[in-house]
Amino acid sequence: MNNQKMKLTKLLDDPYLTPFKGKILQRRKLAEDTQKRLTNDKMGIADFANGHEYFGLHKLQDSWALREWAPNATDIYLIGEFNNWKDDKKFSFKKIDQHAGVWEIKLPLDTLKHKDIYKLHIHWNGGSGERIPAYARRVIQDDDTKVFSAQVWDPKDYYVWKVPTFTPEFTSPLIYESHIGMGQEKEAVGTYDEFRNIVLPQIVEAGYNTLQIMALMEHPYYGSFGYHVSSFFAASSRFGTPEDLKALIDEAHSNGIAVIMDLVHSHAVKNETEGLGLQDGTPYLYFHDGDRGIHSAWDSRCFNYGKTEVLHFLLSNCRFWLDEYKIDGYRFDGVTSMLYYDHGLGTEFAGYDHYYDNSVDEDALVYMTLANKVIHATNPHAISIAEDVSGMPGLGAPYSNYGIGFDYRLALGIPDYWFNLVKKTSDDDWHMDGMYYELTNHRKDERTISYVECHDQAIVGSKTMAFELMNESMYYHMQASDDDMKVARGMALHKMMRLITAATAGGGYLNFMGNEFGHPEWIDFPREGNDWSYSYARRQWNLKYDQNLKYRFLSNFDKSMLHLISQYNIIEHSAKMSHSHNENKMLAFKRGSLVFIFNFHPTLSEKDYFIDMPEGSYKTILCSDDKDYGGQDRINKAQIFNSRTETSKIIRDKVNKTERDKKLKIEKEQILVTKTGFRIYIPCRSVIVLKEL
Repeated sequence: MNNQKMKLTKLLDDPYLTPFKGKILQRRKLAEDTQKRLTNDKMGIADFANGHEYFGLHKLQDSWALREWAPNATDIYLIGEFNNWKDDKKFSFKKIDQHAGVWEIKLPLDTLKHKDIYKLHIHWNGGSGERIPAYARRVIQDDDTKVFSAQVWDPKDYYVWKVPTFTPEFTSPLIYESHIGMGQEKEAVGTYDEFRNIVLPQIVEAGYNTLQIMALMEHPYYGSFGYHVSSFFAASSRFGTPEDLKALIDEAHSNGIAVIMDLVHSHAVKNETEGLGLQDGTPYLYFHDGDRGIHSAWDSRCFNYGKTEVLHFLLSNCRFWLDEYKIDGYRFDGVTSMLYYDHGLGTEFAGYDHYYDNSVDEDALVYMTLANKVIHATNPHAISIAEDVSGMPGLGAPYSNYGIGFDYRLALGIPDYWFNLVKKTSDDDWHMDGMYYELTNHRKDERTISYVECHDQAIVGSKTMAFELMNESMYYHMQASDDDMKVARGMALHKMMRLITAATAGGGYLNFMGNEFGHPEWIDFPREGNDWSYSYARRQWNLKYDQNLKYRFLSNFDKSMLHLISQYNIIEHSAKMSHSHNENKMLAFKRGSLVFIFNFHPTLSEKDYFIDMPEGSYKTILCSDDKDYGGQDRINKAQIFNSRTETSKIIRDKVNKTERDKKLKIEKEQILVTKTGFRIYIPCRSVIVLKEL
């Protein structure tokens, strides 16, 4: 999946980076030295990333073994149903590594059974507390007490994969971002099985080739959207069992769909009894001490990426999900927060100096470099995506080219551009050159994932793009027979925004679950402020299937759009703008064998409009004005457009200086202009895609 067909320029070819070449090489050496320190130069970094095979609970041939890193602990006891949750010498850990602070307990096989719940009771000088093992693979919450505990997971029949090894057959990810819990229509928390049966078939039918799942790692507060993680090696039990999740991933693979997940290594929940906040009595075990260990904006704890044991924990986490659940890659959340000591809060990142000064946490850069090496060594087909708003050079460049090694960077500026445009700029003032620049502006040494909106834009307090465009009209005028002008505008722009964003993408395209058919309103998880309602934490799939409503038109268009992008593999070809006219709101570009022509004008349908295009013949293969997409069906799709050379006369100003008074003299002159292209009719607020014959 990460086979880079599009040619990328070299990072150090950027002349603006010449003054910082020494810093780039210094950071590379720091990463290499750290890898040697971790591996003693005797193994690969992916072999080092196997902490999950040692720490946590494991069933051995003749015993159970549980190991925990807790250097500040004075005693550790295993407690659970099997000993009435009391400290018992028979369940006491031994410190097996005095220097590293590693504790271990081994128990007969008949001591623990499948589904037993347990915790650690960790003692330290001056206190003690019940804790969940850091490497716990199964954590559940009691329905009555709401208390979280680790759970023995040893089913009689382990999951047998239908697709033992998955190799994606595509090069450009078309990502369907989703959330298991809100994936169903009922006002409740959805399950892995419900998602597999209800949502996955729709993703397959729609034409997406990559499923991105949010909130997979266990988190105590459902409303955190999974971004306040407590147990990094445990798949969230609120959605079902590990086997349920494996069945979902397996089914996706059976349908040719890769599965990636949000990986939250930018911070962790502060909780002590559920999380790692005070695991062995110290707040700095996995995190920085003092103020640096607290993320004030997110109310969470910040990892210490310079600590060997923390690197072991996080790098092992990168490998674990690839090994255990056959995940195909990650979207790294909050990369900007990791990169900078101030977490990038309030920083404009206006110049290159900021990327190479003392504001950068180089330990975090080293961690991300090694994380990408672990991911790609474990699964060469896996991808990694960085969520970064700072624009740090090299983040999405290959390691071999002195980059950090992410395969893609999220194009976070594109949704900001679209929402600002819709909110602040009249349709008459949309600038075509500016639009094309915003959509195609990315570093030439990296690939990007483009999108109109993800979950971020619809979090409570904001709206989906469809709702932003149509607002309250969606409540009253979405009937198929209703000709409401506000809805017509919103529908037209919704289709055009998505197609031009996908068609100009520099590596891949992303959509959040339900937004492809114009899901209304916002996302809001149950909380005290909304009386713990699930009304906005679900997806109203019935809207796109109701033949009396217009949502199905947007769904139809999205499906056709993705089919076109996949069939012609256009993202792997360079885009070249051939025509732009800001006054007429016309924009045309060629990518591969396809020509995309957009008319963003609110009212002017162009007749015999000349489009500059190389010699050849072209035929319409997609038009947003089709009735199947809620349009007026105003074009003849059977027409063939033949490029030809036309010569025309234009009048322009000619500026001369007179010899006597040296003053400027402006005269009119007539010149002949020769250009190649074809003439086309294109309705207002519509897009036509032509294929070169």
